[in-house]
Order: sequence, then C-alpha cells, then structure tokens
Amino acid sequence: MITPVLLCGGSGTRLWPLSRKSFPKQFASILGDESLFQASAKRFSGDGFEDPLLVTGDAFRFIVGEQLETCGINPQGILIEPEGRNTAPAAAAAALMLAKSNPDALMLLVPSDHAITDPEAFRSAVTAGAAAANDGQIVTFGIAPTRPETGFGWLESGMETHPHVMKLERFIEKPDTATAKDLLADKRYLWNAGVFLARADVMVAAFKAHAPEVLAAVKTAMTQAKDDLNFTRIDPDAWAKVPDISIDYAVMEKADNVSVVRFDGQWSDLGSWEAVWQESGQDDQGNALTDHTTAFDCENTLLRSESDEIELVGIGLKNVVAVAMRDAVMVADMSDSQNVKTAVQTLKSRGAKQAVQFPVDHRPWGWFETLILSDRFQVKRIHVHPGAALSLQSHVHRSEHWIVVAGTARVTVDDEIKLLGENQSVYIPLGAVHRMENPGKVPMVLIEVQTGAYLGEDDIIRYEDVYART
Repeated sequence: MITPVLLCGGSGTRLWPLSRKSFPKQFASILGDESLFQASAKRFSGDGFEDPLLVTGDAFRFIVGEQLETCGINPQGILIEPEGRNTAPAAAAAALMLAKSNPDALMLLVPSDHAITDPEAFRSAVTAGAAAANDGQIVTFGIAPTRPETGFGWLESGMETHPHVMKLERFIEKPDTATAKDLLADKRYLWNAGVFLARADVMVAAFKAHAPEVLAAVKTAMTQAKDDLNFTRIDPDAWAKVPDISIDYAVMEKADNVSVVRFDGQWSDLGSWEAVWQESGQDDQGNALTDHTTAFDCENTLLRSESDEIELVGIGLKNVVAVAMRDAVMVADMSDSQNVKTAVQTLKSRGAKQAVQFPVDHRPWGWFETLILSDRFQVKRIHVHPGAALSLQSHVHRSEHWIVVAGTARVTVDDEIKLLGENQSVYIPLGAVHRMENPGKVPMVLIEVQTGAYLGEDDIIRYEDVYART
C-alpha cells in the first residue's frame, strides 16, 4: 500500500489571471470540470493506495477538504504549513509524520498541479517502482520527452536495477536549446517530473545524511505542532527557521540510492499558458476555445473566458493567448506566456488587488464575490453550502441588508432567530450580533448589501465559530 503525499500549498502565478496567490492553479478547473488537485487525488486512490496525506497552506485548508469531499476521498491527515518553504521541508514533515506510525510505509511525494491524460498508465509506473522503493531506493519518475524543452530539469537514466527501474545517474539543470536537442535524441534522458516514491524511514535517513539542518528544523516544528479541527498546524515560530530549499537540491542530487522509472504517457506541469494550449482540444486551425469565445481567422490561439457574462472574440490572431475574467484580462504572444509572472510582479508593485486576490473568496462555509464596491456601499453574492453556518459576529463600521435568492436561510439577529425563503430579506443594524446558516440540503444564495464608513473584511468581531476562527 502506497500513501500519496499531495503537495498543494503552492501559489504559482504563471497562469494568471486564473491562478492567483489566494486561489492557485491546482484548485482551478483548467482541463475539464474537476480541478488539477482533484484529478491528482483520484489518480492515486483505490486499490494499492492509502488515503492521502496533504501538505498545504493555511489559506487553502478548507478548499482542499471541500474539493476532496466532492471526490469522495477522505484524507488521513492535512498538514498546515505556516508559510511555504519549498518542497524539501514539506517532504521531511510528511516523512516524519508517516515514519512515526509506520517506518516501512511507502510514501509517494507528488505535486497536485500536474496534468496526466492516462492516470492508469501513471499508476502502473508507480506500482513498477514499488519493489525498488521497498528495497531502500528513492524512486523518481522520468517523463519520456517529446520536444527539446528548456523549461524543465532533465534526468539521465542508467542500467536497470529492478524490472522497469533504472539507476539515476544524474540530475540535469534546465538546459539551453542546443543541449535540450542533444538530450532529446538520446533515450537515456527524461524530463524530471518531481515525483518521488520511498519508504518513510528511507526518506528520513536521506534527509539526515544530506540535509541534517532541514531535518532538525522540521522535526522541531513537527514536535511543537498542534491539532486544529481535522488539521495539524505546524509550529510557525519553528517553521520560520526551516531553510527554504527544494528536495532536489537538498537531498536527491546528493543521494546515491536514487532510481528512475520511465513514463511514456502524456504529462504536463501546465507551467505556462502555452502548455495549457498544448494540452487543450484544438480545432483545425490549432485554436483552443472555451465557452463564450469566438475566433475569426485565428491560428494557434488560446481564447478562454472565465465568466458567463464576458464574450471574448478574437479576430486575425496568430499564436496568441487571451484569458478574460470578470476583474482582469490577459493577452500575450504565445511565446511570451512564460513572462506572465513578471507582469504579476508589476501589478503587485502598483498595488493592484487582481495581482493576488481571486474574484471569488473561498471560505469554509462556502464562498462570496463582490459584485459592486463603492465608497460607502458594497454588494456581494454569498453562497453557503448545505448545513454550513457563518460565525456569530458583529460589525463596528457597517450595517447589512440580506436578500435570499435561492434556498433557505436561518438568520440570527441579536435575540431573534427566523427562517427566510427566496425573495425574503432582513436588515442587520450596525453593531447587531448576527449569523446566517443554511439548514437545507441545497446551496443557499443571498445578495448582501453593506453600507457604512468602512467595508473591510477585518471589521468582524467573532463570538462563536464552528471552524475555530474566534
């Protein structure tokens, strides 16, 4: 049995505006209806796999739980990193946690934002590496290259040590174009997918031998970790002292017990909009289109509208990516899509909220989005999951009007509790202690109109909260 360790705390910006710090790409539905994270969790579930262990950030703790629940997958644990410290500390923390209960446990360390069109084939590759991992090897998985890619690291494979498993001779840094063409011509060389399979005790021993400072700092942080609902919060003060380093640099490039399994199926890390275009269905002119988009005389172009209210039209475009959201639009030459990250940094320096904040704000009880924001009023659409409840709270600077547009709301205002159906409303005076709940079995949606001198999300005094946020 293999325990998947899903790394889902990253906050990449290369797929902005769809991927942002508050809602990164692993949680977005980029290829199909399910998110990349959900696809990863399902890929490593069922026969031969234990329930997954997740490593994520505080901002995403309820998102991962909600998305897994939708898949019918129950995690065996969710580790909360106080801040991202790259892949080595996350791997060490997971290895220590698993080794504590079962040193021989096989752990599969895997990013949750990769796209694999044939999950069964990749499961077979993982299974092929299990014997070597049980024998004390750290097994990585190399992707059979299809182009002279300069955006990935590469692997050099050697002699076979177990069936379908080869010795890893070396890691190769991201090459230049000429070197990548040479590597592509030799079947010994593979793309580095950043996936590792090993016994928990072997992974801990590798850190002890090659990155003892990382292991010691992580062990201190894990020793001082605290349980919070169904999460394990790593100690923030100790975690701040953990080196920020990748597992490749910290351990794998130094270890002599690393093997590799070749995977010949289709794989992508979706590291750019060009990669999304390559993995998307295309018409005869090479255009990848979503709903609410139209292409006239376009070639090799990606048009993507993320809003039912926005019609995106491309005319005479070639090798262009255009992504439209309700609060931001990005247009780029396909060959320059790797520079999106630089553009986001420019937006951040200007103080543009779109650089980091997703238009939909996910919460443990559901989500909300701001429809209108002006000087002294704000209009929101609020979606509350069945059986969920917001905290019992009050505001110092604003009053609110609630109008139910779908489902049923149980509303508390000071000492009064009442049910509201569709088209019914209630007024929440400034300073009133209030709460909204969804007692039904279908989502409850309401429109909230806030008025007041200050409308920030920090104007909340919480008295009770089922999600331990008081």
